[in-house]
Amino acid sequence: MSDSLEHIRHTLAHLLAQAVQEHYPQAKLTLGPAVDTGFYYDIDFGGKKLPDGGLAELEVTMRKNLASWTAFTHEEVSKQDALKKFEGNPYKTELIEEISERGEKITLYTCGGFTDLCRGGHAESPAKEIAPDSFKLDRVAGAYWRGNEKNTMLTRIYGLAFASKQDLDAYLTRREEAAKRDHRRLGKELDLFTFSELVGSGLPLFTPKGTVLREEINRFSQELRLKRGWEKVWIPHITKKDLYETSGHWAKFGDELFLVKSQETDDQLVMKPMNCPHHQQIYASRKRSYKDLPIKYLETTTVYRDEKAGELQGLSRVRSITQDDSHIFCRPDQLDAIYAEILEIVKKFYETVGMPLSIRLSYRDPETPEKYIGDEALWEKAQTILRETAKGAGLEYFEAPGEAAFYGPKIDFIATDSIGRAWQVATAQLDFVQPARFEITYTDSDGTEKTPIMIHLAIAGSIERFLSVYIEHTAGAFPTWLSPVQVKVLPVSDKQGDYARSIYEALKAAEVRVELDDSAETLGKRIRSAKMEKIPYLLVVGDQEKEAGTVTVEHREKGKIGVEPVETFIAKLTTEIRTRA
Repeated sequence: MSDSLEHIRHTLAHLLAQAVQEHYPQAKLTLGPAVDTGFYYDIDFGGKKLPDGGLAELEVTMRKNLASWTAFTHEEVSKQDALKKFEGNPYKTELIEEISERGEKITLYTCGGFTDLCRGGHAESPAKEIAPDSFKLDRVAGAYWRGNEKNTMLTRIYGLAFASKQDLDAYLTRREEAAKRDHRRLGKELDLFTFSELVGSGLPLFTPKGTVLREEINRFSQELRLKRGWEKVWIPHITKKDLYETSGHWAKFGDELFLVKSQETDDQLVMKPMNCPHHQQIYASRKRSYKDLPIKYLETTTVYRDEKAGELQGLSRVRSITQDDSHIFCRPDQLDAIYAEILEIVKKFYETVGMPLSIRLSYRDPETPEKYIGDEALWEKAQTILRETAKGAGLEYFEAPGEAAFYGPKIDFIATDSIGRAWQVATAQLDFVQPARFEITYTDSDGTEKTPIMIHLAIAGSIERFLSVYIEHTAGAFPTWLSPVQVKVLPVSDKQGDYARSIYEALKAAEVRVELDDSAETLGKRIRSAKMEKIPYLLVVGDQEKEAGTVTVEHREKGKIGVEPVETFIAKLTTEIRTRA
């Protein structure tokens, strides 16, 4: 978001607050920031709901008042004057007290006769800079004051705001398209996954069709790594908390862990929230030489995190998270080759699924080196390797100083979906810290013990989250290799039933995922049903096809392809599936 657009959005939050005060003088204003698509303001209406038509009324008032918003003025005031100005508003009082305790200046901003407590950041001349048709009030939601569920529930009014009406309309069109592609709706329509109150929130259940998607994505991800020397490992789903105390995860994420009680021991057990400490214990199970490195483990396994109920959303945010996880243990001199290999794998994966990639390079902040752990020279070497690797990959990239974890720099891969949304997907994270915490080593060529560098790698990442993105990217029309059902065979009538079944059996023998629909419904209705299921290929067989040993082929996107011998169709189809075309 540009500074000017952010300032416009922040200004519109003030304009909304003024309109609220005009229509609801007893309402208490709280906070109103700019956000990615516009702005919002949290308001205490005294337990009352905004009436039907309330948003439209406020929006009309905002547009009317905008003409008089010619310029902002501001003044610094004392704590006492600020408290007097907002007397009777406990929310503003709380903010004023906090600002004062931090020793910061208390500033009031005024425009169009409306004054609010604010740090600044507004359009200089709102009436000139803001087009009246470039914003609209969008929706109302509940929000706890300061995000704390123990506090008062407020009314949050969301607004949309863009640089122009054209940009606003384009966003609304994209949002409408996104709603049609919502993975939760498509997941139900295409029978991919479900949730059960008896199982619990955030714990998805995958149907046979949805499980095909999971397994095919995982098979491809593992195939790309296995052919390059990764090895499969397996770990249990519970562990003593001691493991995470050593790794440092207990201190940082202890509140997010599911605890497990043992009837036999006094050990405190937890459901694993990540896999890296376990994989390090496999590494530590025997002595390692510099000749053994790199050692590359892979495992697709589920971890468990006690996400807040209010943050759970379909497959996007779940409590059972299946990761196509990898951990690489290597020497510093091997970093460039390993990162080139990682780039090759990730590029191939996302090219195949049809999602363009860019790269974010997350570095340490050179202004605050004390925030990061590890040898400074090694950090610089690693960051240089990441930069050169990104350049050589031929992908758009950008650098983000200060975005690295305290234990190492990383590459985040950003995929763009078919309606232009960007998603952080794969990650390759260097770790200079955990191997040292677990005291894992290798014997170097000079006989000394050295600590290996560890790289955390995920390609799809969370398979659940990846599927939430990919279902929406494809609108449920998956490529043939990934489709839960790849072919549906449709006899015109009962007279072709035996022939249709022989085609079905031939496709099954060729390991094609195929269904036979010989129900009593009309052919037209069966074709429409198959198209609603977004099946890539439909094979229609009538008397002519039966006599000639052929099928009439229709493709989901290409339409009617024509008549082909059964053997020819199967050969072409299996090649398409094998090559993931």
